[in-house]
Amino acid sequence: MGKPQVIKKSDTASFYQVVWRWHFYAGVIFAPFLFILAFSGGAYLFKPQIESYLYQDMLVAETTVDTPLNYSRQVESVVEAFPEASISSVVIDDDPSRTTEFVVSENGVGSSVFVNPYTGDIQGKLNNEEKLSEVFKKIHSELLIAGTVGNRIVELAACWAVILLVTGLYVWWPRNRRSIWGTILPRFSKKGRVFWRDLHAVPAFWLSLFIFILIATGLPWSGVLGPQIQNVAATPQYAYSFGEKPDPITRTKDVVDDVPWANENVAVPSSPQSTYIPLTIDETVGLFNERSLVLPYTLSMPMGEHGVYTASHMQQPVDLATLHMDQYSGAILSDVRFADFSSSAKLVEAGIALHEGRLFG
Repeated sequence: MGKPQVIKKSDTASFYQVVWRWHFYAGVIFAPFLFILAFSGGAYLFKPQIESYLYQDMLVAETTVDTPLNYSRQVESVVEAFPEASISSVVIDDDPSRTTEFVVSENGVGSSVFVNPYTGDIQGKLNNEEKLSEVFKKIHSELLIAGTVGNRIVELAACWAVILLVTGLYVWWPRNRRSIWGTILPRFSKKGRVFWRDLHAVPAFWLSLFIFILIATGLPWSGVLGPQIQNVAATPQYAYSFGEKPDPITRTKDVVDDVPWANENVAVPSSPQSTYIPLTIDETVGLFNERSLVLPYTLSMPMGEHGVYTASHMQQPVDLATLHMDQYSGAILSDVRFADFSSSAKLVEAGIALHEGRLFG
């Protein structure tokens, strides 16, 4: 009767050793990538504070008066200073001390031009790819390698981090009352190998759920799992308020830099051919403001005579919104907000906001 029990214990010990090896080798291979992701992601979380310090001379208006210039006059300043550039978007902000940020394209290079809204003076120009936040973002998403290879490595490392969590919990899970020491509680009296082992196991035990949530909320951007998650959870492609719903040709993420994840694949409508004169930027901002859009939001310019104005807010999840407007009549062709998202899309957007540090302000 004792033999089967011995075999059972032997099998359990053998399985434990297999799990321990998986945990060890996965850690050795992928820990360097996880350190890079943790460091770059942590730095990106403090984007507002870091960039406000580094680019203070561009972001803070040097001269302020009671009434700012209208946006049309600020556009003229940009065109005068950079006649070869085309304006793709402008940030409509709510901070009176900040300059107005125009995103322009010149010779295929995207840059931000900062205009003093009170004087029309250009306070600076910054290549978008050279922004510190963009550098850390590229490291975090592509390991600075760029392209598919870097993104796949990041996704692979994130998925293996889940395996590290599961195998680590199995290896160090308390199996009796005395085992809580070194798993749930550290043994401060111990030294050497036991001390370092507890320093690894105890924080990991308590942080494992948060780490898993952090990994899961980053996967919607991944190259393999991301599209699958979006197909299941994201907003339907058609969100027109009226009119026909043709096959989508252009998606919102193709024409807008900052757009909520759930709205990336919303089809961009087109402004019908018209003999009307296009709306000015000031008229457009006024009409969008009437739609109770929360500031700040990014206003993207029409691309061609059939293009549309697009306003997109993406800070607090409950305020997420993407609106497309006819550039001639001012009619709202599409209006998709957080309330319109599916339950799964709301959950993913809340997770993304947590991942980016936006959820709690």
